[in-house]
Amino acid sequence: MDSVQQVSLAARFHELHKSGCFVLPNPWDVGTAIYLERLGFKALATTSAGFAFSRGKPDGGVPRDEMLAHIREIVNATVLPVNADFQAGYGDEPEDVAANVRLGIETAIAGLSIEDGTGRSDRLLYEKKLAVERIRAARTSIDASEAGVVLTGRCEAWLVGDPDPLRTALDRLTAYAEAGADCLYAPGVSKLDEIAQIVKTVAPKPVNVLLSGFNHHLRLAEIADLGVRRISVGSGLALAAWGAFLRAAREIITDGTFNLLANNAPSADLNQLFRRA
Repeated sequence: MDSVQQVSLAARFHELHKSGCFVLPNPWDVGTAIYLERLGFKALATTSAGFAFSRGKPDGGVPRDEMLAHIREIVNATVLPVNADFQAGYGDEPEDVAANVRLGIETAIAGLSIEDGTGRSDRLLYEKKLAVERIRAARTSIDASEAGVVLTGRCEAWLVGDPDPLRTALDRLTAYAEAGADCLYAPGVSKLDEIAQIVKTVAPKPVNVLLSGFNHHLRLAEIADLGVRRISVGSGLALAAWGAFLRAAREIITDGTFNLLANNAPSADLNQLFRRA
């Protein structure tokens, strides 16, 4: 993909955030990316956890270069804009984040997200000043590239068990918006009134909400009514596939029966899908 195509995809991705609410599903390999495109979604996002599990690794256990290769593979599998789950930028210091974001942009992504979780037990979130500097560093790299990549600033307050996640998220997401994030995201929020507060606080910047097993009772329409512009499912689809696999495998080993294979996807349909790819 050349730079002109990347700029065009990034512009399309920006446009999706301007009005309405779209779902950004998360494939974890080429096959799932192709299927989601054919199903009619308007953009895709990688999932660090979904890919890690497919490689027999825990979330966060995939090194930077392996993840970059995976992101490039997903980008090359689809004509849709792709947002990269770029975790915490694969470095602590702003200059490391900036350098790694440049590498991410080279995969021809249309967007990427930067988290503020450290992945360590002694300090769950980066100190706010440093976290803001990391977002600003990512912004600088994106601007220098002139690719127009959408930058999403993520606050991991809910995921790390912050004692007051809403307050922390509102404070940090506001700061990330001011530092140059185009879209704001606090995965783990599930109460409608809290989602509404996030939307109101960072307006007019768009907000992404994660819908997965923990808040699956929420509906697209009610989330959209709050002014949310983007809904992603994170590792949700990958975990749904793992759930079906685990249940079927356990049935075979424990009961000696194969009943759960009755609802398998027809191989003929998949063969047809990938012949057209």
